[in-house]
Amino acid sequence: MRLGVLDVGSNTVHLLVVDAHAGAAPVPAFSYKTELRLAELLDDSGQIRDEGADRLVTFVQDAMGQAEDKGVEEMLSFATSAVRDAPNGDAVLDRVRREAGTELQVLSGADEARLTFLAVRRWYGWSSGRLLVLDIGGGSLEVATGSDEEPDAANSMPLGAGRLTRDLLAGDPPSDVAVRALRKHVRAVFARDVGRVTRAGAPDRVVGTSKTFRSLARLTGAAPSTDGPYVRRVLRHDQLLTWLPKIAAMTAAERASLPGISAGRAPQLLAGALVADAAMDLLGVAELEICPWALREGVILRRLDQLGGVPLG
Repeated sequence: MRLGVLDVGSNTVHLLVVDAHAGAAPVPAFSYKTELRLAELLDDSGQIRDEGADRLVTFVQDAMGQAEDKGVEEMLSFATSAVRDAPNGDAVLDRVRREAGTELQVLSGADEARLTFLAVRRWYGWSSGRLLVLDIGGGSLEVATGSDEEPDAANSMPLGAGRLTRDLLAGDPPSDVAVRALRKHVRAVFARDVGRVTRAGAPDRVVGTSKTFRSLARLTGAAPSTDGPYVRRVLRHDQLLTWLPKIAAMTAAERASLPGISAGRAPQLLAGALVADAAMDLLGVAELEICPWALREGVILRRLDQLGGVPLG
């Protein structure tokens, strides 16, 4: 069947259309997205501004039309941190429902971590052993670990690259004082919860998913996306540490000229790199692999399971 997945993230709003069948990997058929950056379209109280809600409704309306044109039989629509954490999130969801004709399910942080973990497990299979999965989004960081399809521990922390840039990293480039303060904050927040992950057992494979990790891996020498999803890509901590002071000294425009860094993501690159550094350091991870599947694929796979699909493994 042809499924559509509408992912309203803190950075990107993305419609992915796939051909999905029981016992087979979903095959991408169409992609339509924009860097809406909802995490940056908040007022001082954390509410999504009218501008952000207007742009979201317009994109969802367009996406629903695109899905119909592509023959989508079922839409799976969800929102993550930016909508989940906004005091007016329910009002924004109501606008989307009334004006765009679709119901956005708000995923909890733990649900995000579990679904992303499922996607990574299916990508690597059972032979990968115990997995440790890290996902840096615009609004939050998800961490999950386990030996099965359901993680033993799944956690979400308010350490998204967009959120941190907006709240704690003013200046272009930011001052050394601001960078040090953000580094300290990230490590303190991560350290509060790291015990839940480490107590679950040492991983056999550590994996990073989504755009921030892909961008950092590309920056440090990984193959470009044009080489396809089956090329092994890694992010090494020592290479990340070499790049961190360089990124910190650059303006957003200068970062946007780096390989794999888009203009829309460039302002958040430093915050994302500081989160990746803290996670890898405090978890003792020298190298992690980049998985091409993440939350959207996890949502699709979970739906196929509900329809009687056979898990891949």
